[in-house]
Amino acid sequence: MSNALSYFKDRRILALLVIFIALLALDLHYGLHFGVEFMGGTNIPVTLQHAVNSTEMASLLSDLDQRVSTFGLKQVTVEGIGNSEVYITIPSVSPSEINSTISIIESQGRFQGIVSGREAINGSEILQGSIGQVPPILSNGTVEWEVTFFIKQSAVNKFAKVVFGQANQPLYMFLDRPSNTIILINSSIMANQSLGLSQSAALAAMRSALAYDAGAIPVITVSPGNVSESSALSFLSANIGKYNQILASSNLAPSLLSRARALNYTVKLESNANMTPSYFQASINSTVVNIWPMVGLLASPLLNPSVTNGTAGDSYLISGVAPSSLPTTRKLAYAANQTKTIASILSGGALPVSVIVGTPTSTAPTLGKNALNISAIALITAVTLISVYITIRYRRIFLVVPILLTTLMELFIIVSIIGLVGTIDLSAFAGMIAVVGTGVDAQIIITDEMLSRGASVTTTKSVLGKAFYIVWADALLLIVAMMPLFFSTSLVDVIGFSESTIIGALMGVLITRPAYGAILGRHFKEGD
Repeated sequence: MSNALSYFKDRRILALLVIFIALLALDLHYGLHFGVEFMGGTNIPVTLQHAVNSTEMASLLSDLDQRVSTFGLKQVTVEGIGNSEVYITIPSVSPSEINSTISIIESQGRFQGIVSGREAINGSEILQGSIGQVPPILSNGTVEWEVTFFIKQSAVNKFAKVVFGQANQPLYMFLDRPSNTIILINSSIMANQSLGLSQSAALAAMRSALAYDAGAIPVITVSPGNVSESSALSFLSANIGKYNQILASSNLAPSLLSRARALNYTVKLESNANMTPSYFQASINSTVVNIWPMVGLLASPLLNPSVTNGTAGDSYLISGVAPSSLPTTRKLAYAANQTKTIASILSGGALPVSVIVGTPTSTAPTLGKNALNISAIALITAVTLISVYITIRYRRIFLVVPILLTTLMELFIIVSIIGLVGTIDLSAFAGMIAVVGTGVDAQIIITDEMLSRGASVTTTKSVLGKAFYIVWADALLLIVAMMPLFFSTSLVDVIGFSESTIIGALMGVLITRPAYGAILGRHFKEGD
C-alpha cells in the first residue's frame, strides 16, 4: 500500500490527479455541452434588406457569429445562402434564450455616446476584445449592471474635445438610435408621477435626450380631440422625405394614424410603457432621461468634471439598474441578461446591412443520443484494443494499467475542456479518436526508449529526456498543422476536429505523457 502511495508523491502524477478531480467537479456542476448533431437545435432564418457582395457577406457572417457566440451559445453555425439570406443554427436552448438571440441578431449594433447634441464616441472607436461584463451588483435591494470597454487612442482626443466644459452633463449612450424618425406621443402619458414631473418638464427632458446635430428626433405631443392633431399632421406633411418612420402611442386616434400612413410614413405603434422613459433628478433644476429602450437609450451617466477639462481616459462603462418592481432573483437574471446582450452587440459591431429575422424552426439531431453513446463506446473500445496490442507487443503486464489510465485520463481532459468551454460535436469526436492514436504513439516512443536503454539508475532521466524530445517535436508539428483549420472561418465543420487535436497534443506533452514517464520511472525505482 505504501509503495502504491509513493507514486502520488511525484508532482507530475499528482498534477494529473488534481486536474482530473477539478474537471470532474466542474463537469458534475455545469454539465457538458453537446452539439446539434447529437441533441438537436434551432434554425433561425435571416433575410437581408438587400443583396450584398461577397466582401459584405463575409463581414456580416463574422459579425453575427461573434455576436451570437459572445452571447454564450456554445455551438453556432452561421451560413450564408446566396447573396441575401443567412441561416443561423444554435443548439437546443430555452424559448427565452431563443428570443434573446433573435434580439441580438436584429440589432444593428450602432453605438453612440452623445453629449449636448454632439457625438463623443461611436462603436467603431471601441477596442474589440476590451469589452467586459461585470457580474450583477446587489445593494440594498437594487441590482446594478455594467459593461466596460476601452476606446482607441485616436478617439480619446475626440472625446476630450466634445466633452470639454460639459461637467455634470449627461452622456447619452445609445444602441441603434433611430434615424429619420418622429415620435408622436399622447399627452396623457407625458407626466412622470414618481418624480412629480409636469408635462413640459418631461417633454424638455425627452427633447434634450434626443437632440443631435446630425439629426434630432422630434417629439410631438398630441392631445386627442384637440387642435394639436391638426398641428401634428401639418408637421408630418411639411417633412415628407426628411423622416420616414413614426413611433406612435398606441392610444392615438386611428384617423391620425391612418392619415400618417397615407403620407407614406411607416407607423410603429408603441405601448404606454415603451413610450415613457425613466428619469433621474440630476440637480434641483435639471431632470435627465436615464433609460428609454424605445429609442435605444441604454444609460445617461453624468460626466465627471475630471474628464471635461480637456483630458480624458480611454476606459468607459455602460450601466443601469434592474426594474425595481421585480423580485430579487428576477432582478439578477435581468441584469445578467442585459450585460450579456449589450456586450454581444458591442462585440459584434455594427452590421453592414439591415436584417429581417424569420420564424425559428426546430432542427432534429442528425445523429441523436444513441449515436453519441455509440461514439463514446467506440472511443473506449479503441483505447482498450490499442492497449491490448501494446501489452502483447511488450509482453509486460505492468504496462497495461498506466497505458490505459493515462490514455483514458487524456480523453477525459479533452472531453471536459471542450464540453465545458465549447461544444462536443461530431468533428470534435473525430479529433478525439485521432488523439488516441497520437497519444499511443507517444507512449510507444517513451516505452521503447525506456526498455531498450535498460533500467539503470544513471540512465532513466536521460532516456526520458530523449524520448520527450521526440514527443514534443511531434506535438508541435501536429499543432502547427492544425492551426489553419482552427482559425478557419469558412471550414466551420472542422474547427472542432482541430480543437480536439490541439488540446490533446498540449495536454499530452504537458500533463499525461510526463505522468506516464513518471510511472515508468517509479516502476524502475528511478524516482526523479
